Order: sequence, then C-alpha cells, then structure tokens
Amino acid sequence: MKLFMLGILWPFLNGVPVNQYADTLLVNHVNVISMTSKEILKDQQVLIANGKILSIQAASNNPKSDLYQVVDAQGKFMIPGFHEMHFHWRNPQGGIERDLNLLLANGVTTVRNMAEYDWQDQVGIREKINSGEILGPRYFTTGPYLNSSMLQSEEEAREMVQSNVEKGYDFLKIADNLPENIYQGLLEEAEKEGLSVIGHAQRAMGLDYSLRMKSIEHVEEFVYLFGETQRNDENFMTSVVEEIKTSGITIVPTLKVFERIIHYLNDSEFKKLGEADYAKYMLSGDRNYWLSDENPYRKDLKGKVLYGKDAELLLSEWLEWMKGFTLQLSDAGVPLMIGSDTFGLVVPGFSVHEEMELLQDLGMEPIEILKAATVSPARYLGTQALEGTISPGKNANLVLLNSNPLEDIRATQEISAVILNGRLFDRAALDSLLGDVLEINALSDLNKN
Repeated sequence: MKLFMLGILWPFLNGVPVNQYADTLLVNHVNVISMTSKEILKDQQVLIANGKILSIQAASNNPKSDLYQVVDAQGKFMIPGFHEMHFHWRNPQGGIERDLNLLLANGVTTVRNMAEYDWQDQVGIREKINSGEILGPRYFTTGPYLNSSMLQSEEEAREMVQSNVEKGYDFLKIADNLPENIYQGLLEEAEKEGLSVIGHAQRAMGLDYSLRMKSIEHVEEFVYLFGETQRNDENFMTSVVEEIKTSGITIVPTLKVFERIIHYLNDSEFKKLGEADYAKYMLSGDRNYWLSDENPYRKDLKGKVLYGKDAELLLSEWLEWMKGFTLQLSDAGVPLMIGSDTFGLVVPGFSVHEEMELLQDLGMEPIEILKAATVSPARYLGTQALEGTISPGKNANLVLLNSNPLEDIRATQEISAVILNGRLFDRAALDSLLGDVLEINALSDLNKN
C-alpha cells in the first residue's frame, strides 16, 4: 500500500505529549477520491493537524485515540471541498452568515462572490472570514457590476481598474457590452495591475474579444454571441469549441438558474418549486415573492411571444442547445467550473448540487463534474498548491459522503461531514448550521413586523 507522509508527522511516533495535538483529527477507514486520478484509495486513514493534511495511508484497526480525535468513516468517501464559483449574496436581511451557513452545510469550502452591491462590503466579508471573526468558506470576490454607463471613456476605464485594485477585489467583472476601445483599454490596464477581468460576453464584437477575459460567466452568453443558423451549424460550432479551447479561457455554465426560469413559466413545474425542501431556507419574503405570480419572469414572460415563439418554448429550445454545447465544451477539454448564480429560487449551497446533477443529466461524467467543482477552480484561483485535491501538505478542506459520487453525482447530496480548515463538522453540526438559518429567518420576520 502506498504511504504518503510529511516530516511533521514524526513527532507522533516519538511520544510527543497528547495535549500538543489537541486539534489533530484522524479520519479512519475512509475511501479517498483524491482527484489526482480516477483511482479510489480504499480503506485509508487521513491524518489532519493545524488545518493541513499530514498523511494518507492504509487504515489502522487500532488507532491511538489518545493522540487525536478519531472519525470512523467506514464505507464513506472523502473528496475535496466544493467550490461555488458564481455566488451572489442577494438580501441583507439576516446578514451574510445565512448564506455562509448554507454553503458550508452543503460542502462548499471555497466561494467566489460575483458582485458587490451598494449595501455590501465584500472585501470586509473576506477579511472577517480570514481572521476567523465569522465562519465561512474561503472567500474571493469581484467588485460592483461594471456596465457601459459607468465606463464612458478609456480614462474612466483605467480609473475603474485602479479603484478595484485599491479596494482589494480579487476580480473585475464586466456585465455589459462596451465600445471596443474602452474594453481593450480596460483589459490593458487590468493586465498591468495583475487584476483578472471576468464576466459576460461582449455580444457586439466577435468571439475573440470575449476570449480575452479570464472566464466567461453563463453559457447562455453564447446564445447571444451566435445566431440560430450558426448555433445549429455543426461545423461552425466545432470550430468555435476549438477556438475556445485554444484560448485557455474557463467557462462557468450556470445552467440551473436558466432552467429555473423555464420552470417559473410552467404551472406544474412552478408548483413543485414550492414543495422543494430547500425552499424553507429562504427568507419568507423572498420565498413568497418568487413563488407568487409577482415573480418577474412569470409576470413578464408567461404566455408572451419572443422572437415569434412562445417564451417557454423558445427558452426551452435555448436550454437544450446550451446543454449540448456545454457537453461539447467538456468533451473537448475546455475548463469548466461549477457555479449556480444563486438568484430567485436558486438557493445557496443546495444549488451547487442541483447544478452538478443537471450536468450529469446532460451527459457529463461524474469525474469531470467533480473536476469542475474542485481541481479546475483551484487552478483558476491560483490556489492549486493548497486546494483542489487530497494530498499531504494541502489544506484540510474536505467532504465526507455516504456513497460514491463517481458512480452517481447525486451522492454529493448525501453529506456525512465537512472538514473546513481542519475543523470537523459532523452531520449534527451541519444540521445545526441549517437550524441557525431557520432561526435567523424567523428573527428577520419578527423584525420586519
């Protein structure tokens, strides 16, 4: 059996006092999906201390429980913590802690926030998590949405980049079409400052311009980049996929949020949304609004005609195309990342698993979906030295599952425990986090009244 070990482990073998290792955790008899290969390391013990993975080796039948906390993980599967790469905090009621609890309870150990609204301090949230003031996944953030009204000249574009750098944002996000000179000036200034530009496609320009960003958010953007004739031209789309692959850009599909719009328009599917278990974790005002006929998509699109077709039919056709295109991208080896957009009835944390299940339904293999939730985002964020795989020396940000996700990605929904920075959250602790969300929701309702 292959043995991984760091030098730091040796004191355990030499009688070091017990209390020196009070934060040490041994996960025993676990099946490890390291994400360094497709191989499952069966019946292993994973030793964790000071927030790091110390060793991975064959399980012991007699672990020294006086030296560390032992978790019996017989029959469980350990995977790296999930990345939610397109998150939005949408409502100030109850504070950011609500959403962070939902993310952590669903195995998300790294999150990328995709906008700062005027009532938010996203850098402050990141720093509070880093300092331990609040509990949450490792946090990355963009600044405010940037649109054309905010960038009227190349000088304003340069100033906007400088402002984002000074405020400490991790990314600069574009959410609108920009004139070519302003867009190029923004990219040049951002490159000088080492600030990655991400966002929506530049729909008024050729594909090459959008591929100059670090990532494109929403595969829906490709519906608007190409006309229907182009989208249905197999040879044309094959060349598009090759161009995307060659560019090295990363794509975040966010398919579930688009599918949910279609469900808002369909009466039977709309009814099911209110019956979903995760809906109870929404703030009551949000839940009641999105489950009513005041839902903006239902109000503005249901029964309406778009481009000569019923809106529900047209959007359904677009979604089917988007699914096929996403599979093409995956099969071609284009880096994809899991992101759910957390908008409307797309509930933080739970939506990560919904997105992964949808990707499996469209034909992606579970190993490729797990890569999009672990390895690929770690590489994208530049954290691959510490995140994304289960290896000695890496951060102990891990998830224990009750069944094998390589056989069925829905296994990610059966979480036994989460380990964040070496701290164990067993099922009871995760349920407590969810219970706290319900209490916050109830208190918010009282304060409103």
